[in-house]
Amino acid sequence: MGITKSAFFSERQNSIATVAKALGHPARVAILDYLLKVEGCICGDIVAEIRLSQPTVSQHLKELKLAGLIKGDIEGKSICYCIDENGIEMLHLYTQSLIQGCKNKKSECC
Repeated sequence: MGITKSAFFSERQNSIATVAKALGHPARVAILDYLLKVEGCICGDIVAEIRLSQPTVSQHLKELKLAGLIKGDIEGKSICYCIDENGIEMLHLYTQSLIQGCKNKKSECC
């Protein structure tokens, strides 16, 4: 979405769209799945787990971090990545509102 178009939408809508875009690639979903299994890891661990090149994994990590789904702390010369609970909570609240909205919907349009 172009910068000029994003101004038409709320900050919340833009944030959710960024998260949805980040989740739109199976490698990123695989990275999140892996980070849920471990307490934290460095990029090399993720490369070994999902068998993509280090630059590709780094790009996916960047997208997940920009979306607020992961965070990274510098440990020596490496960055240790883990799930960002705040981003996951925002995603949870949004999906819960969708589910509740569907349950409350009275019409039978489709």
